[in-house]
Amino acid sequence: MSTYLVINILTIGFPLILSFDKKVAFYKLWRYLFPAIFITATTFIVWDVVFTNRGIWYFNKSHLSGLYIFNLPVEEILFFITIPYASVFTYEVLNIYIKRDILQKYQSIISLIIILLLSIIGIINLEKLYTSITFFATAIFLFIADFILHKKFLSRFYLAYVIILFPFLLVNGILTGSFLNEPVVIYNNAEILGLRLFTIPVEDAFYGILLFLCNVFLFEEFRKNRKLSK
Repeated sequence: MSTYLVINILTIGFPLILSFDKKVAFYKLWRYLFPAIFITATTFIVWDVVFTNRGIWYFNKSHLSGLYIFNLPVEEILFFITIPYASVFTYEVLNIYIKRDILQKYQSIISLIIILLLSIIGIINLEKLYTSITFFATAIFLFIADFILHKKFLSRFYLAYVIILFPFLLVNGILTGSFLNEPVVIYNNAEILGLRLFTIPVEDAFYGILLFLCNVFLFEEFRKNRKLSK
């Protein structure tokens, strides 16, 4: 079994089992979650294919099964299912167990700081495609969600992301070689800032925000529309 496949299985295994916990009953929300994952995954897979074909990143064959879809390792396709599932599960669990929205009054301040920071760095580094595209896409999505659509779930999203950062560092650390002799995913240094959290390009932290946010945004939209239709 490939290293990358094992990572995917371990990522989704625990949240999947706990989805049937009586208090959480996350399985009842699959009808909102899976469409969100499918739509988001489709977008990110297209992005992934383009970046892989341009050599912005590539994959170490020694850690893969050898099965490919759209020129991507099948494990990379699964990544866009397992990571969002685990992330949205964590977000929902925190909503159930932490009733008070502790970041509510700071939501727009946090959003504004991230938007300004990413926009400035993106403008300065236009030639670095992973940096600029990731930072601009994340900044634009946050601006739309907070300052145009006024989505109140962002404060809870930020709290969940802080919690998710710990397993994120573990999973991405393995993928980028923190605990292996060689990385699973290899980045073209010309397309990134060169700043790393251990072995993880700093861009991955904001790529993770965007991936997580897209899934939560659609998950909440589908859930809200279901309630309105009743």
